[in-house]
Amino acid sequence: MCGIVAYIGSEQARPVLLEGLKRLEYRGYDSAGMAMLNDGLHVARTVGRVRVLEQKVDGDDHFNGTLGIAHTRWATHGGVTEANAHPHRDDATSGHGIVLVHNGIIENYSALRTFLLNKGHVFESETDTEVLTHLIGELYEGDLNAAVRSALHEVDGAYAIAVMCEKEPGVLIAARRGSPLLVGVGEHGYIVASDAQAIVGHTSRVADLDEEVVARITHDSFHTADLDNVEVTPQLRELEVTLDEIELGDHEHYMLKEIYEQPQSIRRCLRGRVNARDGEIVLGGLADHARELVRSRRIVFLGQGTALYAGMLGEYLVEDLAQIPAEADFASEFRYRNPIIEDGTVVVAVSQSGETADTLAGIREASDRGALTLGMVNVVGSSIPRMTGAGVYLRVGPEVGVASTKAFLGQVTVATMFALYLGRRRHLSDTQTTDLLRELEAIPDKLDQVLTQDSNIREVAKRCGHRDNWLFLGRGYNYPVALEGALKLKELSYIHAEGMPAAEMKHGPIALIDEGMPVVVIATRNSQYRKVLSNIEEVRSRGGYVIAVATEGDDEIVNLVDDVFFVPDAPEPLQPLLTIVPLQLLAYHAALLRGHDVDKPRNLAKSVTVE
Repeated sequence: MCGIVAYIGSEQARPVLLEGLKRLEYRGYDSAGMAMLNDGLHVARTVGRVRVLEQKVDGDDHFNGTLGIAHTRWATHGGVTEANAHPHRDDATSGHGIVLVHNGIIENYSALRTFLLNKGHVFESETDTEVLTHLIGELYEGDLNAAVRSALHEVDGAYAIAVMCEKEPGVLIAARRGSPLLVGVGEHGYIVASDAQAIVGHTSRVADLDEEVVARITHDSFHTADLDNVEVTPQLRELEVTLDEIELGDHEHYMLKEIYEQPQSIRRCLRGRVNARDGEIVLGGLADHARELVRSRRIVFLGQGTALYAGMLGEYLVEDLAQIPAEADFASEFRYRNPIIEDGTVVVAVSQSGETADTLAGIREASDRGALTLGMVNVVGSSIPRMTGAGVYLRVGPEVGVASTKAFLGQVTVATMFALYLGRRRHLSDTQTTDLLRELEAIPDKLDQVLTQDSNIREVAKRCGHRDNWLFLGRGYNYPVALEGALKLKELSYIHAEGMPAAEMKHGPIALIDEGMPVVVIATRNSQYRKVLSNIEEVRSRGGYVIAVATEGDDEIVNLVDDVFFVPDAPEPLQPLLTIVPLQLLAYHAALLRGHDVDKPRNLAKSVTVE
């Protein structure tokens, strides 16, 4: 959550900081702030979007300088106020002109606050971040780097920070634990950011800061060491994200752009990994563990939100295609319920960002208990792949819209390849594997067909978007699709929506159905098709307005429902890759018709890096 960008170099910092904040605003947009060293320390903070901060500093010569830090916030400790916005600075008790921006949560902030109050420090905000700022000020003795390292020794919790000090106008300090932070190395200076998107366009070379590593950066040098000041050699890599990929282009919103990118994203995800002619799946990130994976006795998928629903589909796929016991669990619950990890357990972390705090904690717990841990993530160089050391990247390109779309399809596609990879080595015949791989390769073209129904889906949203309660029903593989469809509608339109197995409806939720209540039913032709038709009848008999997602050519269902979105036919394990897309578009159009910002829904942020 939240976005950090800092710059030190030979160019003006303000445009770099503002541009970076705008690109990171999807990580948090409650408030924003900037601090600049320019003949003294100058700080500006605002409530609202980055554009409000831009208006405040525009034309103010105090914010001309070559060293600055900036932040866009998603509120955790303390409400959305200017006093709680970052950056935070030390008070008159220390008076060193120290200023800091922070992502994460300081878990022992209350004890540290009490300590600092007893030392005479005065607090102006409700945040845990201000506690860390004052602590660094309390420990400062002329060396900002040393003071930061000393303060971080006392901190429990997660942090990514950028710090500067009026008394050391040529020094920028950055550090991280449990929250991402990168250092971009450019021709004219260094950019520190919590996401590569703030760095793209300035340089393609970055160093990912490791856990509990502190970077001391000047205008012409960059040195890293751990908290005990033992030197660490930074490893530079080339960014895989390009500027074109994160630009909006001709689309009205990032979410719509990313929905329409899904056919090409899935082609990229499959490229070089699927060989239908020879019935081969090549997943290089798993090669060193192939034997261990084939012998595995249980596979656990961990995730949160959309990633969890992709993990649920992974569970179905692995049990169906590889015949290995599998389950999906909330990462946030897995860690705290004393999970049983037996020999042969594989735990798979599913995440778009690779930085989801709950998921990181879950795989850390699994690894400590002896499980083989893998990652299915989108962001190269993020924490999960560094922690697991094995896994598969989604390769669907950067996702800017807060509500995940193409990353979900990428996660399900990777889970499908993973299940086939295991199944072919255990019991699937060459013919079975080849047939499924051919069908998988055909999915991108079928996605193109689904997208042609956009205008029809918009008309359905017009008819039903005013209703405040919806149900989403599915069976088998399409049950997690119902959950994800309901989540999208909740996230974007703020409509109350529940997803559930279609058979579960009559065990209580059927009481909610009244005249005209929208009920979305995924009713493709599959092994449970007839049962789903019975569920539709149950809804109709109580006055519900039925919207079906059905298989092309299904004339029977047209007479049973009020509206229908058709998808091309596909084998049952692959149907979720198609059936989710109409529900993404339905949520998008419902949100627009209600006047909401589809790219930045209220109270949400893209990467949840706090527990």
